[in-house]
This record gives sequence, C-alpha cells and structure tokens, in this order.
Amino acid sequence: MLRRNSKIAFGGMWVFPGGRIDDTDTITGTDGKPDELATAAAAAVREASEEADLTVDAGSLVWFSYWVPPPITPKRFSTFFFATRVASGEVSIDDGEITEHAWLSPAAAMKLRDLGEIELAPPTWMTLDLLTAWNSTTEALEALDEMAPLFYETHMARTDDGVVAMWSGDAGYEAEDPSVPGARHRLTMNAGSYRLERSPG
Repeated sequence: MLRRNSKIAFGGMWVFPGGRIDDTDTITGTDGKPDELATAAAAAVREASEEADLTVDAGSLVWFSYWVPPPITPKRFSTFFFATRVASGEVSIDDGEITEHAWLSPAAAMKLRDLGEIELAPPTWMTLDLLTAWNSTTEALEALDEMAPLFYETHMARTDDGVVAMWSGDAGYEAEDPSVPGARHRLTMNAGSYRLERSPG
C-alpha cells in the first residue's frame, strides 16, 4: 500500500497503486470503440510502475470490483479494482505524489486504521475486508476470478455515530437516509472504528 501526499487528491490516505487513465492507455476493441476494461487494466499496469516501480502483467489482472463515488463529490472518478501477483521489482517511490509505502496484510491495515495510525477511504477499506476471507494470494486470486465483479455506487450521510456510506440493497440508500428501517448494506465510519453492516432486513 502507498500513502498519498497530503497536498493532492485523497491526500494522506493509504491506497493501492492506481490512478487516472491517460490517453496512451486507451485500447480499442474489435468494434473500433475504446475497450473500457482493457484500458483500465493498461492504466493499472502503468500506474503500478510509475507509483511503486513494480512490474505487473496486464494479462494476469483479475477484475473484482467497480466503484462510483457519491453524486455530491466535486470530481467523480469511477474506479476498477484489480488483483494480481507482482511480476517483479522492489517498491520504490518518488517522495512526491507518494510519501510512504508498506506491504501489509488486509487485517493489519484495518487494525492500523482503527488505531488511528493510517487513513483509509471506504473503497480501500471494503477491499481489505473482502480480502480477509482468504489466507493466501493463490486462494484469493482463484476466488476473485470465479466471482462476478462487485459494483458499488456510494451514497453518503452523516449520523450521530459517524459518516455512513450506503450501497444498493440498503433500505436507506435511495433516500440517502440511514434511519430508514430495513435491509442494511453500509459502512459506518468514525474515529474509533469502521463498522460494516450487511443484512437482508
């Protein structure tokens, strides 16, 4: 994981290597139109190299989730999340856009967040939570490859318990009202902890 410079977007947060798509990343499909998934994969490979000096094989990337930020976000960046093994390289950062780096297990990263030692955005936390289901890279990659990619469009609200991120399937999602009774698919975030709720109602 990488810590972003506090003066740029998502400043100070710990993230996975990644970034926006450049024109040079564009891959055209057989229909002559840009292939969005292949283009995102190409960007992921380039960003891993630029941000962390790591070599990643585009053909090995496993796409497992897609995120769209809240409608109120000033700049909305839809994001593809991929998993893979690192082909080669030792992490090297520029101390500009990226200021720190660390190899962390998902559980360790989540614990550091609860201790207040690192900051995590909801998509990063949810990804780490997903990855705690497996005990090895091989097991995780096989399972992620077999499942359908997860889609998240976040709706946010503030409560006395903290900021709540809600996703499709939560009773309060459409109204952006966490108090609506019923099914839950949400992450409640405060300084002391992040609490994930998933229930059918």
